[in-house]
Amino acid sequence: MHVQCQYVHSNGLRLHVATAGPADGPLVVLLHGFPEFWYGWRKQIEPLADEGFCVWAPDQRGYNLSDKPPGVKAYALDQLAADVTGLIDAAGRRQAILVGHDWGGAVAWHVAAQAPDRVSRAVILNVPHPAVMMRQLRSSLRQLARSWYIFLFQLPWLPERWLKFHCAWPLARTLLRTSRSGAFSAADLERYREAWLRPGAMTAMLNWYRAALPVRPMQMAGQRVRPPTLLIWGAQDQFLGRELAAPSLECCEHGELEFLEQATHWVQHEEPDRVNALIADFAKR
Repeated sequence: MHVQCQYVHSNGLRLHVATAGPADGPLVVLLHGFPEFWYGWRKQIEPLADEGFCVWAPDQRGYNLSDKPPGVKAYALDQLAADVTGLIDAAGRRQAILVGHDWGGAVAWHVAAQAPDRVSRAVILNVPHPAVMMRQLRSSLRQLARSWYIFLFQLPWLPERWLKFHCAWPLARTLLRTSRSGAFSAADLERYREAWLRPGAMTAMLNWYRAALPVRPMQMAGQRVRPPTLLIWGAQDQFLGRELAAPSLECCEHGELEFLEQATHWVQHEEPDRVNALIADFAKR
């Protein structure tokens, strides 16, 4: 099974998408987080395709080879979610299985809550329901300290200028520092740096964070997630405490939680076989 790349038009943008698997298989859309791109699912795409799924792994807007619209408002959660439903439309499907990690998980939560008819199942990796995250930021000094970078990224132009000046190495070092040994190779980091340093990419990536705080994820607090949802959580996450996981299930009509006790935030890189089996088993029910 080979991964192929194509450009797909969605929500007025041209998105770069890595694809694999039978065209008539159940559609699985893999949504990466910060600071990754489709390559962050390199250990999932072909195994899921071999299980019979039609796998689409886009570079989300602002990342790598996808379009990078200007302005912070272009990265509001509603726009990010519309990109996903547009991809489902482009695949000629009514529904998809959404799998999201980090920011991609936040987008998957939003699509599952706002457009449940477009999501047959959702698998979320190491990110809480947005309402739970906002509540924790307001009530937990520990989580607030863990999320310090969110507030740093609110500064205009300075964070990206600093990262570019250092050729994006601080991002690479963060991946190495917060993951298990061997999760990211030197070759992997070079691919990431190439994506981060594309024209306009750094600002667009940070604009996801800048668009997040002015909006109110609490609007989702009273809206339960109807599609069956599996939450996979690396318990050694340095960014998001495990205490965020169980309350997120309370937002789901049909929720399940699986802790991987030795994994970090980068769970799909560190324990791909286990993650792939959990995704495939849940998606086939």
